[in-house]
Amino acid sequence: MFKHVRPALAALVTMTALTGILYPLSVTALAQLAFDEQANGSLVRDESGRVRGSWLLAQPVEGAQWFHPRPSAVDYATVASGASNLAPSNPVLFEQVRRNAEAWAGTREKPVPLELVTTSGSGLDPHLSLEAALFQVERIAAARGVPSQRLVGLVRAHAQSPWIGPTVVNVLALNLALAENPAPDFAE
Repeated sequence: MFKHVRPALAALVTMTALTGILYPLSVTALAQLAFDEQANGSLVRDESGRVRGSWLLAQPVEGAQWFHPRPSAVDYATVASGASNLAPSNPVLFEQVRRNAEAWAGTREKPVPLELVTTSGSGLDPHLSLEAALFQVERIAAARGVPSQRLVGLVRAHAQSPWIGPTVVNVLALNLALAENPAPDFAE
């Protein structure tokens, strides 16, 4: 019996060492060497070195003077990230979307972009479409007492056009730019 168990144990130990120790260590070392910032969470730090957030994760924002990310089904909790899993026919989802749309005060002439009233699959999406960011400009301009065209220029300056998909804007990048310069001087 030992002649059958010994090769099985040797295979178990070998595969555990390869896939459980050597491979993870080598991938981690490569990531640290080649992609240091991304491997460490793409953290954003202020002048004092304090972590303010991550370029990769949405975070809650309060106040009319800031750009807001899309709603989160998990209250922006990174450990329990996920969607609401409510079906489109679910009345609870309908009520959530209706409440969110009312909070944004959209009109027939200027409807609220869908991503501002619905949650993302992870609940942590750090980007908004250009349309959703521009939708917020008037509110922020009124709260800050600056011309809306300056904020439009700020949004357009932070727009990113990926190879595939719509043009997006990182909400944290916009808010950090506003924190540095409360009355941005960008031209459209």
